[in-house]
Amino acid sequence: MAKGTIGVTTENIFPVIKKFLYSDHEIFLRELVSNAVDASQKMRTLSSFGEFKGELGDLEVRVKVDKDAGTLTVSDRGIGMTAEDIDKYINQIAFSGAEEFLAKYKDSANNIIGHFGLGFYSAFMVAKKVEINSLSYKEGAEPVCWTCDGSPEYSMERGDRADRGTDIILYIDDESKEFLEQIRIDTLLRKYCRFLPVPVYSGETLINALEPQWMKKPTELTDEDYIKFYHELYPGQDDPLFWIHLNVDYPFTLTGILYFPKIKNNFEITKNRIQLYCNQVFVTDSVEGVVPEFMMLLQGVIDSPDIPLNVSRSYLQSDTAVKKISGYITKKVSSRLEDLFKSDRKNFEQKWPDIRIFIEYGMLTDEKFCEAAMKFMLLEDTDRKFYTLEEYRTLVEPAQTDKDGNVVYLYATDPVAQYNYIKAANDKGYSVLLMDGQLDSHFVAMLEQKLEKTQLVRVDADVVERLIRKDDGRNAGLDATQRNILTTLFQSSAPKVDKAMFMVEFEKLAPGDMPIVITQNEYMRRMKDMAALQPGMSFYGELPDSYTLVVNTASPLVEKVCEEATKALADRIRPMEDAMAADNAKIEELRSGDKDGKLDTEAQKQTDELMAAVDKSRSEQEAVVKEYAATQPVVRQLVDLALLGNGLLRGKDLSDFIARSVELIGK
Repeated sequence: MAKGTIGVTTENIFPVIKKFLYSDHEIFLRELVSNAVDASQKMRTLSSFGEFKGELGDLEVRVKVDKDAGTLTVSDRGIGMTAEDIDKYINQIAFSGAEEFLAKYKDSANNIIGHFGLGFYSAFMVAKKVEINSLSYKEGAEPVCWTCDGSPEYSMERGDRADRGTDIILYIDDESKEFLEQIRIDTLLRKYCRFLPVPVYSGETLINALEPQWMKKPTELTDEDYIKFYHELYPGQDDPLFWIHLNVDYPFTLTGILYFPKIKNNFEITKNRIQLYCNQVFVTDSVEGVVPEFMMLLQGVIDSPDIPLNVSRSYLQSDTAVKKISGYITKKVSSRLEDLFKSDRKNFEQKWPDIRIFIEYGMLTDEKFCEAAMKFMLLEDTDRKFYTLEEYRTLVEPAQTDKDGNVVYLYATDPVAQYNYIKAANDKGYSVLLMDGQLDSHFVAMLEQKLEKTQLVRVDADVVERLIRKDDGRNAGLDATQRNILTTLFQSSAPKVDKAMFMVEFEKLAPGDMPIVITQNEYMRRMKDMAALQPGMSFYGELPDSYTLVVNTASPLVEKVCEEATKALADRIRPMEDAMAADNAKIEELRSGDKDGKLDTEAQKQTDELMAAVDKSRSEQEAVVKEYAATQPVVRQLVDLALLGNGLLRGKDLSDFIARSVELIGK
């Protein structure tokens, strides 16, 4: 019997393994089964090269649980090991068993990666003692038994294994008894080993009955094959929309199949959609860093030997090979989408509601994808017609170019709630886009940045005459006194809506247009919409909604209200206006004498007194108008009608409106 010390540079490698090298203890089983599969694959390669003349027999891996003995055994009929091999591959931890093998068989065995070394030592995360019983395929080899109890010392003696291959026997420690439960082992084997190229048995049950479709050539697969494989990966889901078969061998090796599931507008990045494999060994379903963020909406499998089994997320995000893989996948996906668009546009348009959020998310988060997607992304109008960016600009440029040369894209987010605004725009000859997705508040801003001389304006951001400014606007036809009276009259008639404020503006629209149109400030509304998706913009989310009551001074109803209010209030209001004008003139005169940015004491005192007088006159004026407004149910009715059309009239205000309507009809 031989004894020795494992060749490591630390005092004890095992605490390092437990604490730093592996974050999840369960992957020990993946490592050991992977080693067994590698040994089996090497055996097949040696036979094909004629370096092994005997019968291969069944190349299979078996995992056996013996709860009574407290052991878990992984067995294979691969190449086995001699005492010299164990000393080289096991006792010298820094050596990787694959390097030498691949150097010799690199032309035909480039997909065989050995994991002898640290992968084997992951066993000590769950075992208090590990035995290796092995017999090499080499002629005249003797069986060997290696034993280690988790310290740097090991023992090695002649073993009793009679046939070629290796048994790894783990004596499970007290803290890891879960790995003596058959159901736990079966679950782990199905998770990590279901696509391995060598049969893997748990007891008498074959684990990897599925043949990995991604390892085949696309020409070997039918649509039915792809769909069947999708349902094997994701049982119970609808058929995928389409898929992309990845297959590249330079400058890196990558295979896989990515599926586009039906996600519609339910925007939720569901993790664990894409499974990452290394030579058909499951690595992780947390693929951040391997695929671009927006592709987390996809499902499927990626397999690459260029991504190591045991890496940290920070490694994935910085590794050059991984970045190249990520870039390739982006290019492949965008190319596939463009091909689908060009080859069958009608089918592409039918799928647009399902893939739209994926494409928009990609354009918002990945510059290269955005550049490619500009060719095939679609805009949908409220008539459910689709346009490319180029087609839509050609359509609207003649009618929707403003006085400054900007092409204005009008859009709606709710075709039912914004029906009146859409109709008014359509009646004027304008097209209106439908932007009702959960990402569209961000997407609208991105389009403005990408498209030259283009503005996007929501259809209810202003009255239709001002949505696309063709000139500097028209005079509302009010003198100063009328404007002051009507401003307070309509503003005081607006109800108190939670987290909303109303301003009053006047515009001379067509006599047949609504007396009052409610609009919402485009910039503030857009900021609040984005704040709902971005916590860092919560400041905007806390601000009240800003609405404008645009009063149509050409409306016969408004003209009547103005005439009656002016007649009733002008004589009382004008003296107050004259007093405010005189006081403001004196304030300006005092400030004109300011030489160094500071008034003298007496001048400052007079200014403060005059400002207080102006505030008092303004308050008195507002009080007079508000008192009058309380006696004018028609004014409140006009305001409430506008609010009702925008879904802003609720609760008691809505009840009062209904009662007032009945009363006014009865007069």
